[in-house]
Amino acid sequence: MINLFHINKPIIDTSKFSNLLHDKNIEELEQTLCNYVGAKYGCAMNSASSIIFLAMLRHSSMYSFNVIKIPSLIPPVVLNSIINAERKYEFVNDVNWVGNDYVLFKGHNIKIIDSAQKLRKNQFLNEEPNTLMFFSFYPTKPLGGSDGGLIVSNNYDMIKWFKEASLNGMEYSENNWDRKIKFPGWKMYMNSIQAEIILQNFKKYEYKLNAISDIRKIYNKHFGLDNTSDHLYRLNVSNRDELINIMKDNGVMCGIHYHATHLNPIYRNYDVLRGDGSLKISEKVSKTTISIPMHEQLSGHDLKKIMDLIDKYSKPARRFDI
Repeated sequence: MINLFHINKPIIDTSKFSNLLHDKNIEELEQTLCNYVGAKYGCAMNSASSIIFLAMLRHSSMYSFNVIKIPSLIPPVVLNSIINAERKYEFVNDVNWVGNDYVLFKGHNIKIIDSAQKLRKNQFLNEEPNTLMFFSFYPTKPLGGSDGGLIVSNNYDMIKWFKEASLNGMEYSENNWDRKIKFPGWKMYMNSIQAEIILQNFKKYEYKLNAISDIRKIYNKHFGLDNTSDHLYRLNVSNRDELINIMKDNGVMCGIHYHATHLNPIYRNYDVLRGDGSLKISEKVSKTTISIPMHEQLSGHDLKKIMDLIDKYSKPARRFDI
Protein backbone atom coordinates (compact mmCIF):
# COMPACT_ATOMS: atom_id res chain seq x y z
CA MET A 1 0.00 0.00 0.00
CA ILE A 2 1.27 3.47 -0.91
CA ASN A 3 0.07 5.73 1.89
CA LEU A 4 -0.94 9.37 1.49
CA PHE A 5 1.34 10.36 4.40
CA HIS A 6 4.30 8.83 6.20
CA ILE A 7 4.22 9.11 9.98
CA ASN A 8 7.47 8.65 11.89
CA LYS A 9 7.16 6.59 15.07
CA PRO A 10 10.24 7.24 17.23
CA ILE A 11 10.88 5.25 20.40
CA ILE A 12 10.69 7.53 23.44
CA ASP A 13 12.35 6.64 26.75
CA THR A 14 10.17 8.40 29.31
CA SER A 15 12.41 7.28 32.18
CA LYS A 16 14.80 10.13 31.35
CA PHE A 17 12.11 12.74 31.98
CA SER A 18 12.04 14.54 35.31
CA ASN A 19 8.39 15.36 34.63
CA LEU A 20 6.00 13.83 32.11
CA LEU A 21 4.12 17.10 31.79
CA HIS A 22 6.60 19.96 32.11
CA ASP A 23 10.12 18.71 31.51
CA LYS A 24 12.85 20.96 30.10
CA ASN A 25 12.44 19.50 26.60
CA ILE A 26 9.36 21.68 26.10
CA GLU A 27 11.49 24.81 26.53
CA GLU A 28 14.10 23.20 24.28
CA LEU A 29 11.48 22.65 21.58
CA GLU A 30 10.21 26.23 21.85
CA GLN A 31 13.71 27.68 21.55
CA THR A 32 14.79 25.28 18.78
CA LEU A 33 11.85 26.09 16.55
CA CYS A 34 11.92 29.81 17.31
CA ASN A 35 15.53 29.83 16.13
CA TYR A 36 14.52 27.86 13.05
CA VAL A 37 11.74 30.18 11.90
CA GLY A 38 13.41 33.38 13.09
CA ALA A 39 11.19 34.37 16.02
CA LYS A 40 12.17 35.53 19.52
CA TYR A 41 9.50 33.87 21.66
CA GLY A 42 7.29 30.80 21.46
CA CYS A 43 4.66 28.90 23.40
CA ALA A 44 4.11 25.17 22.84
CA MET A 45 0.57 23.90 23.35
CA ASN A 46 -1.33 20.61 23.13
CA SER A 47 -2.74 21.35 19.66
CA ALA A 48 -2.97 24.03 17.00
CA SER A 49 -6.74 24.02 17.55
CA SER A 50 -6.18 25.18 21.13
CA ILE A 51 -3.92 27.94 19.84
CA ILE A 52 -6.60 29.15 17.42
CA PHE A 53 -9.21 29.14 20.18
CA LEU A 54 -7.06 31.21 22.55
CA ALA A 55 -5.93 33.54 19.77
CA MET A 56 -9.51 34.21 18.74
CA LEU A 57 -10.62 34.59 22.33
CA ARG A 58 -7.94 37.13 23.18
CA HIS A 59 -7.29 39.17 20.07
CA SER A 60 -10.62 39.05 18.31
CA SER A 61 -12.44 40.00 21.50
CA MET A 62 -10.32 43.15 21.58
CA TYR A 63 -11.72 44.01 18.15
CA SER A 64 -15.16 42.40 18.31
CA PHE A 65 -16.36 44.38 15.31
CA ASN A 66 -13.86 42.52 13.12
CA VAL A 67 -15.35 39.57 11.27
CA ILE A 68 -12.95 36.63 10.86
CA LYS A 69 -12.59 35.97 7.14
CA ILE A 70 -11.89 32.31 6.59
CA PRO A 71 -11.52 30.14 3.47
CA SER A 72 -14.46 27.84 2.87
CA LEU A 73 -12.02 25.05 2.01
CA ILE A 74 -10.77 24.62 5.57
CA PRO A 75 -10.43 21.85 8.19
CA PRO A 76 -13.54 21.97 10.44
CA VAL A 77 -11.34 22.24 13.55
CA VAL A 78 -10.38 25.78 12.56
CA LEU A 79 -13.98 26.89 12.22
CA ASN A 80 -14.95 25.09 15.43
CA SER A 81 -12.31 27.02 17.37
CA ILE A 82 -13.59 30.32 15.98
CA ILE A 83 -17.20 29.48 16.83
CA ASN A 84 -16.34 28.24 20.33
CA ALA A 85 -14.53 31.53 20.95
CA GLU A 86 -17.84 33.21 19.99
CA ARG A 87 -16.41 35.14 17.07
CA LYS A 88 -18.30 36.06 13.91
CA TYR A 89 -16.88 34.83 10.64
CA GLU A 90 -17.33 35.14 6.91
CA PHE A 91 -16.36 32.58 4.28
CA VAL A 92 -14.05 33.73 1.51
CA ASN A 93 -13.13 32.17 -1.79
CA ASP A 94 -9.45 31.27 -1.20
CA VAL A 95 -8.78 27.82 -2.65
CA ASN A 96 -5.01 28.16 -3.05
CA TRP A 97 -3.94 28.49 0.59
CA VAL A 98 -4.24 24.71 1.17
CA GLY A 99 -0.87 23.25 2.07
CA ASN A 100 0.63 26.66 2.76
CA ASP A 101 -0.31 29.51 5.13
CA TYR A 102 -2.78 32.39 5.22
CA VAL A 103 -3.71 35.39 7.38
CA LEU A 104 -6.40 34.25 9.79
CA PHE A 105 -6.92 37.63 11.45
CA LYS A 106 -5.70 41.17 10.96
CA GLY A 107 -6.73 44.32 12.78
CA HIS A 108 -5.28 47.29 14.65
CA ASN A 109 -1.60 46.34 14.48
CA ILE A 110 -2.27 42.65 15.13
CA LYS A 111 -1.81 39.91 12.54
CA ILE A 112 -2.35 36.17 13.13
CA ILE A 113 -0.97 33.78 10.51
CA ASP A 114 -2.18 30.19 10.31
CA SER A 115 0.90 28.23 9.23
CA ALA A 116 -0.31 24.85 10.48
CA GLN A 117 0.59 23.28 7.13
CA LYS A 118 3.90 25.04 6.52
CA LEU A 119 7.16 25.16 8.49
CA ARG A 120 10.25 26.57 6.80
CA LYS A 121 13.50 28.09 7.94
CA ASN A 122 13.40 31.86 8.61
CA GLN A 123 9.78 32.19 7.46
CA PHE A 124 8.98 34.50 10.41
CA LEU A 125 12.16 36.56 10.08
CA ASN A 126 10.65 39.63 8.39
CA GLU A 127 7.33 39.77 10.23
CA GLU A 128 6.22 42.80 12.25
CA PRO A 129 6.72 42.76 16.07
CA ASN A 130 3.03 42.21 16.82
CA THR A 131 2.57 39.34 14.39
CA LEU A 132 1.60 35.93 15.73
CA MET A 133 2.23 32.79 13.67
CA PHE A 134 1.34 29.27 14.68
CA PHE A 135 2.32 25.79 13.52
CA SER A 136 0.82 22.32 13.92
CA PHE A 137 2.53 19.05 14.82
CA TYR A 138 -0.44 16.84 13.99
CA PRO A 139 0.98 13.45 12.89
CA THR A 140 0.45 14.07 9.16
CA LYS A 141 1.91 17.60 9.11
CA PRO A 142 5.40 18.32 7.68
CA LEU A 143 6.90 18.22 11.18
CA GLY A 144 4.58 15.66 12.72
CA GLY A 145 4.31 14.46 16.29
CA SER A 146 1.59 13.11 18.56
CA ASP A 147 -0.28 16.36 17.93
CA GLY A 148 0.69 19.70 19.45
CA GLY A 149 1.25 23.23 18.25
CA LEU A 150 3.54 26.23 18.62
CA ILE A 151 2.73 29.94 18.45
CA VAL A 152 5.57 32.42 17.97
CA SER A 153 6.01 36.19 18.06
CA ASN A 154 8.58 38.88 18.69
CA ASN A 155 6.22 40.39 21.26
CA TYR A 156 7.08 38.92 24.67
CA ASP A 157 3.86 40.01 26.39
CA MET A 158 1.72 38.23 23.80
CA ILE A 159 3.55 34.93 24.20
CA LYS A 160 3.57 35.30 27.98
CA TRP A 161 -0.23 35.49 27.92
CA PHE A 162 -0.48 32.29 25.86
CA LYS A 163 1.86 30.51 28.28
CA GLU A 164 -0.24 31.54 31.27
CA ALA A 165 -3.60 30.96 29.58
CA SER A 166 -2.64 27.43 28.49
CA LEU A 167 -1.26 26.61 31.96
CA ASN A 168 -4.61 26.98 33.75
CA GLY A 169 -4.14 30.74 34.01
CA MET A 170 -1.05 30.38 36.21
CA GLU A 171 2.38 31.95 36.23
CA TYR A 172 5.03 29.40 35.33
CA SER A 173 7.24 28.00 38.07
CA GLU A 174 9.21 24.76 38.14
CA ASN A 175 7.34 23.75 41.29
CA ASN A 176 3.57 23.39 40.96
CA TRP A 177 3.00 24.74 44.46
CA ASP A 178 4.80 27.99 43.62
CA ARG A 179 2.51 28.85 40.68
CA LYS A 180 0.18 31.77 41.29
CA ILE A 181 -3.20 31.87 39.58
CA LYS A 182 -3.64 35.10 37.59
CA PHE A 183 -6.97 34.33 35.87
CA PRO A 184 -9.21 31.33 35.07
CA GLY A 185 -7.27 29.67 32.26
CA TRP A 186 -7.29 26.42 30.32
CA LYS A 187 -5.40 23.14 30.42
CA MET A 188 -3.86 23.36 26.96
CA TYR A 189 -0.11 23.07 27.55
CA MET A 190 2.12 20.65 25.65
CA ASN A 191 3.37 17.64 27.58
CA SER A 192 6.90 16.22 27.67
CA ILE A 193 6.15 13.19 25.48
CA GLN A 194 4.68 15.37 22.74
CA ALA A 195 7.75 17.62 22.83
CA GLU A 196 10.19 14.70 22.66
CA ILE A 197 8.55 13.15 19.60
CA ILE A 198 8.64 16.48 17.77
CA LEU A 199 12.29 17.05 18.71
CA GLN A 200 13.23 13.58 17.46
CA ASN A 201 11.43 14.15 14.16
CA PHE A 202 13.00 17.60 13.79
CA LYS A 203 16.43 15.96 13.55
CA LYS A 204 15.32 14.50 10.22
CA TYR A 205 13.25 17.48 9.10
CA GLU A 206 15.64 19.01 6.58
CA TYR A 207 16.18 15.59 4.98
CA LYS A 208 12.40 15.20 4.74
CA LEU A 209 11.95 18.63 3.15
CA ASN A 210 14.67 17.91 0.58
CA ALA A 211 13.10 14.56 -0.32
CA ILE A 212 9.65 16.12 -0.64
CA SER A 213 11.09 18.91 -2.78
CA ASP A 214 12.52 16.36 -5.20
CA ILE A 215 9.19 14.53 -5.40
CA ARG A 216 7.27 17.77 -5.89
CA LYS A 217 9.54 18.71 -8.81
CA ILE A 218 8.86 15.34 -10.47
CA TYR A 219 5.12 15.80 -10.03
CA ASN A 220 5.21 19.41 -11.24
CA LYS A 221 7.11 18.48 -14.38
CA HIS A 222 4.82 15.55 -15.12
CA PHE A 223 1.52 17.35 -14.51
CA GLY A 224 2.61 20.78 -15.75
CA LEU A 225 1.94 22.46 -12.42
CA ASP A 226 3.82 24.77 -10.06
CA ASN A 227 2.76 23.46 -6.65
CA THR A 228 4.90 24.66 -3.73
CA SER A 229 3.48 22.92 -0.65
CA ASP A 230 5.58 20.67 1.59
CA HIS A 231 2.40 19.16 3.04
CA LEU A 232 0.01 18.31 0.20
CA TYR A 233 0.19 17.70 -3.51
CA ARG A 234 -3.24 18.48 -4.92
CA LEU A 235 -4.66 17.91 -8.37
CA ASN A 236 -7.91 19.17 -9.84
CA VAL A 237 -9.77 16.37 -11.65
CA SER A 238 -13.33 16.09 -12.95
CA ASN A 239 -13.77 12.47 -11.81
CA ARG A 240 -12.40 12.92 -8.28
CA ASP A 241 -14.52 10.37 -6.39
CA GLU A 242 -14.11 7.75 -9.10
CA LEU A 243 -10.34 8.32 -9.21
CA ILE A 244 -9.98 7.97 -5.43
CA ASN A 245 -11.64 4.55 -5.60
CA ILE A 246 -9.53 3.47 -8.59
CA MET A 247 -6.34 4.53 -6.83
CA LYS A 248 -7.38 2.69 -3.65
CA ASP A 249 -8.17 -0.47 -5.62
CA ASN A 250 -4.62 -0.26 -7.01
CA GLY A 251 -3.01 0.20 -3.59
CA VAL A 252 -2.63 3.99 -3.59
CA MET A 253 -4.30 6.07 -0.87
CA CYS A 254 -5.44 9.57 -1.78
CA GLY A 255 -7.34 12.26 0.13
CA ILE A 256 -9.61 15.30 -0.11
CA HIS A 257 -8.38 18.69 1.14
CA TYR A 258 -11.01 20.01 1.68
CA HIS A 259 -14.78 20.05 1.37
CA ALA A 260 -16.53 23.42 1.07
CA THR A 261 -17.45 24.10 4.70
CA HIS A 262 -20.05 26.76 3.87
CA LEU A 263 -22.22 24.01 2.35
CA ASN A 264 -22.33 22.08 5.62
CA PRO A 265 -25.72 22.74 7.29
CA ILE A 266 -24.10 22.44 10.74
CA TYR A 267 -22.44 25.84 10.28
CA ARG A 268 -25.29 27.75 8.65
CA ASN A 269 -26.61 29.06 11.96
CA TYR A 270 -23.25 30.51 12.96
CA ASP A 271 -21.74 32.23 9.96
CA VAL A 272 -21.97 35.52 8.13
CA LEU A 273 -22.57 33.73 4.85
CA ARG A 274 -21.98 35.50 1.55
CA GLY A 275 -24.96 35.06 -0.72
CA ASP A 276 -23.64 36.79 -3.83
CA GLY A 277 -22.45 33.62 -5.55
CA SER A 278 -18.78 34.43 -5.01
CA LEU A 279 -18.10 31.03 -3.40
CA LYS A 280 -18.81 29.08 -6.58
CA ILE A 281 -15.10 28.44 -7.11
CA SER A 282 -14.84 26.87 -3.63
CA GLU A 283 -17.89 24.74 -4.39
CA LYS A 284 -16.38 23.55 -7.66
CA VAL A 285 -12.95 22.81 -6.22
CA SER A 286 -14.59 20.97 -3.32
CA LYS A 287 -15.81 18.43 -5.86
CA THR A 288 -12.61 18.17 -7.90
CA THR A 289 -9.65 18.44 -5.49
CA ILE A 290 -7.64 15.30 -4.78
CA SER A 291 -4.42 14.95 -2.76
CA ILE A 292 -1.95 12.31 -3.91
CA PRO A 293 0.91 10.74 -1.89
CA MET A 294 3.89 13.03 -1.28
CA HIS A 295 6.32 11.97 1.44
CA GLU A 296 9.95 11.00 1.95
CA GLN A 297 9.33 7.23 1.82
CA LEU A 298 8.12 7.18 -1.79
CA SER A 299 10.36 5.32 -4.24
CA GLY A 300 10.80 5.97 -7.93
CA HIS A 301 8.65 2.92 -8.58
CA ASP A 302 5.91 4.35 -6.35
CA LEU A 303 5.94 7.66 -8.17
CA LYS A 304 5.74 6.01 -11.58
CA LYS A 305 2.79 3.90 -10.45
CA ILE A 306 0.94 6.95 -9.10
CA MET A 307 1.52 9.05 -12.22
CA ASP A 308 0.71 6.19 -14.61
CA LEU A 309 -2.62 5.54 -12.86
CA ILE A 310 -3.60 9.19 -13.00
CA ASP A 311 -2.58 9.44 -16.67
CA LYS A 312 -4.67 6.39 -17.46
CA TYR A 313 -7.84 7.26 -15.56
CA SER A 314 -7.97 11.06 -15.40
CA LYS A 315 -6.71 14.35 -16.82
CA PRO A 316 -5.76 16.96 -14.18
CA ALA A 317 -6.51 20.61 -14.93
CA ARG A 318 -3.67 23.13 -14.90
CA ARG A 319 -5.33 25.48 -12.38
CA PHE A 320 -7.50 25.25 -9.27
CA ASP A 321 -9.39 28.51 -9.49
CA ILE A 322 -11.30 27.81 -12.72
